[in-house]
Amino acid sequence: MARLRAISFLLLTSFAVPALAAELPSRKPGLWEMETTLPNPKIPKQVIRQCVDTATDEMMQSRAQSMGSQRECSKRDIQKSASSITIDSTCTVAGKSRTSHAVITGSFDSGYTMTVTSQSEGAPEAMTITIAAKWIGPCAADQKPGDIIMANGMKMNIMDAQKLGAPGIRQPPQ
Repeated sequence: MARLRAISFLLLTSFAVPALAAELPSRKPGLWEMETTLPNPKIPKQVIRQCVDTATDEMMQSRAQSMGSQRECSKRDIQKSASSITIDSTCTVAGKSRTSHAVITGSFDSGYTMTVTSQSEGAPEAMTITIAAKWIGPCAADQKPGDIIMANGMKMNIMDAQKLGAPGIRQPPQ
């Protein structure tokens, strides 16, 4: 059960904005620390570390893009500037309309912040998730690309989870 919760949290943090996948540059290879702040002050910040290389980063973006293809979006406005990427979208997910506003600032070589505000049809209020990511350095000797270290020390590998058919992680089309 803890593994399933860890995978669910990973999917939330890694794929917070599936529509962004094609627009984001790859992160610098190495160890990234990602701190996720959820809207409920009773839920503490969640911190994970990810060891990535170009292949695993592209795979995670590909997964996000395929997850995004399960929704129908009537609006997707992308604005890029020298210091940020802003994306506004309106999509239908499971028959309900969802609007999202995402702002990403910083560098995919050293650190970035992504703030996503989403409002779902029928929900009482919008939800805002903030992910602050920073490059820590090279992955440790006992880590391999795809390793994710949860705040409690639990380690899993996204590539292994994909091979095992973990929920929400599908094999790429051949």
